[in-house]
Amino acid sequence: MPRFSANISTLFTDVDLPDRFERAARAGFRGVEIQFPYAYDKAMLAERARAAGVEVVLTNLPAGDFSTGVRGIACLPSKMSEFRDGVAKGIEYARALGVPRMNCLAGFAPPKTDDAKLRQTFISNIRYAAGELGRHGIQLVIEPINTRTLPGFWLRHSRQAIALIEEAAVPNIAIQYDFFHMQIMEGDLSRTVEEILPHIGHIQFADVPGRHEPGTGELNFTHLFEVLDRIVYSGWVGAEYMPSLPRTEDTLGWYATWRQREQARQQQQQQQ
Repeated sequence: MPRFSANISTLFTDVDLPDRFERAARAGFRGVEIQFPYAYDKAMLAERARAAGVEVVLTNLPAGDFSTGVRGIACLPSKMSEFRDGVAKGIEYARALGVPRMNCLAGFAPPKTDDAKLRQTFISNIRYAAGELGRHGIQLVIEPINTRTLPGFWLRHSRQAIALIEEAAVPNIAIQYDFFHMQIMEGDLSRTVEEILPHIGHIQFADVPGRHEPGTGELNFTHLFEVLDRIVYSGWVGAEYMPSLPRTEDTLGWYATWRQREQARQQQQQQQ
């Protein structure tokens, strides 16, 4: 059965982030994700996660100043020093929180910049990050992002991500495959996720087009989650959506269904 994690940067946002660990746990999640934990004291966050009994399964590496419109710096030649400083900071937080994998955002392609230079920069940066994270047992994942939501984002397709990983030619790099982004860019999700499964380190989801919970858009999540079950995907599946209702708990009908399936399967196994 898929193991679902709650992205507490987008869910339970009616309370401050440190209070969301407990809310996620009460909703039944045993894993949580945090996009950017860096505005909070790492020891305090670690304690709140432990108290709630949840595992922090993913965070992002520092990705530039979002208040200025930046959405990642890994492909930017002018930001290589900042990127490497961010790797060090990310590791500090990951070690404190027990995070097993970190996501790297490529960023926007600057106008009039040679694509080969952006590619060279990105590969150099992910090689560096994979090596540094690997020393601490942390996996690096890279995430293709759709260009309808973020026009000009440089890393935009799953096959592009695979090619970059292969060119980097170092262990410890995988794809963060987000159903929301890849439905917009590629479609054919169930076949693609099965084909590239060996390259996938983490999965996230939201419905399309509104980026809300399952059942609010065009995706058949029952089918997609059944595919993950059938192909024995062993990683986490992160709920990274924007709730369509004020309280996240009121948007978790999709999760209740899968929790019931999991409980029924466990009972069946116990009876065998």
